[in-house]
Amino acid sequence: MTLTGFYLSFSEQLDLEANARLLALTKALVSNLLPGVTDIVPGYVNVYLEYDAERVSKAQVERWVRPYLEELPNLEPGKQLEIPVRYDGPDLPWVAEQTGLALDEVIRLHTEPLYRVFATGFTPGFPFLGPLPERLRLPRRKNPRPRVPAHSVAIAGNQTGIYPLPSPGGWHLIGTALAQVYNPQRERVFLLEAGDWVRFVPAQGPTPALPPERSLLPPEPRYPVLRVEEPGLLDLVLDEGRRMAGRYGLAASGVLDARSAGVANRLVGNPPHAPLLELTLSGPVLSALEPVVVAFAGYGMLPLVNHEPVMGAQSFALQKGDLLRFRLTGEGARGYLALAGGLENERFWGSASTDLKGLVGRALRAGDVLGVAQPREARAGFGLAQPALTSHRIRLLPGPQYSREAMRALCAAPYELVSGDRMGLRLAGPEVPGGELISEATPLGAVQITPQGQPIVLLQDRGRLGGYAKPALVHPADLPRLAQMRPGQTLRFVMSHAPA
Repeated sequence: MTLTGFYLSFSEQLDLEANARLLALTKALVSNLLPGVTDIVPGYVNVYLEYDAERVSKAQVERWVRPYLEELPNLEPGKQLEIPVRYDGPDLPWVAEQTGLALDEVIRLHTEPLYRVFATGFTPGFPFLGPLPERLRLPRRKNPRPRVPAHSVAIAGNQTGIYPLPSPGGWHLIGTALAQVYNPQRERVFLLEAGDWVRFVPAQGPTPALPPERSLLPPEPRYPVLRVEEPGLLDLVLDEGRRMAGRYGLAASGVLDARSAGVANRLVGNPPHAPLLELTLSGPVLSALEPVVVAFAGYGMLPLVNHEPVMGAQSFALQKGDLLRFRLTGEGARGYLALAGGLENERFWGSASTDLKGLVGRALRAGDVLGVAQPREARAGFGLAQPALTSHRIRLLPGPQYSREAMRALCAAPYELVSGDRMGLRLAGPEVPGGELISEATPLGAVQITPQGQPIVLLQDRGRLGGYAKPALVHPADLPRLAQMRPGQTLRFVMSHAPA
């Protein structure tokens, strides 16, 4: 799968009519989806069409969209909801001071409008609401908070919104919503969606509980084969990820190194995107409950069966009672363990992938029992070649906010990986021109520029909407190499002239 995409722009600035047109287009396209289109993500002023370039071309996607653009349907009226708010936010006095208003006047102005839900994203179910009354408009915080409490009601610029889950955030916190806007356990997972209307109502009452985690690992697998004796640093059940979920802010999720995951599945005869385990930096200790053929591919570790090493990128048999553990190699960061027949895992929004940020599934724990989805025979001792991690030369393609100055800065000197997770890789090196913009969809592999001029490469668990410049995209073929980098390593960006 090679994910790429393009934007359709409807206006330059926040505009109710333009937003209504792009939401109408989104709804029409979702109802008659073209095979190969993997997501449709509306923002404030544009909509992003993501597709698998191995299945469909950009020209085919454009031909599919054209008739809808020529005769846009009317946007059906969205739901109108009242959301009770306890106005107790830590920034409320500061907002009053900055605007020259009394506290009760700030509250009155905030509750006066009927707000349009222009888009949802950033985190699952986060509603971008507006327009905000002009007297309440303030720029974002210079230093975002590392953790904003769940259910916080906030304002920034021309927008107001609700943080459904704890997350970083740079908006000003003025209250607490007394209703959950996202809950993966609920039949109606998302309280709000783009096109709805919201009025805030002052209220008192207890803060809602944090939404509970939705478990995907079966408590009693039909065909149990492995038990977790000790978990690794981060062991996740993943597949190709969630599709058509971006318009609600759900992470795409899925494996970070699709090349290695595909090798592991192929070694045991599974379909390319069968659920398997992604292991990060260290692996678990697993005991075999029944005979099973497995394969490990990737980097950072090598498997040991009863303390005897097994070559990577080959299938091998485990007998009942065998102990599988992993020895660290110090080279690379992630490996993939596939079971013949695929891991059994429940699905949420069409995918078995864990999404820690969205409280969908969780990392493995001691005592977990893993089962295969469908028992079947597979050959042990089958191997495939695996490329060495010799180059950290990463190709860049022009991004949505491409500029020669930004691309030149990105390619001027090496960058060091400061930190990284499944959301993105934070790099340190030459300063890159960027800036804020109206929030829009964030493509996989986008190089987003922080306010300090440093790049972050956005990965599978990224927020689906963002308000910072993205002057470049990592070439899709180079994303697996980025997934194998460790903090402290350096990379060099180069401009690519090859198509994605």
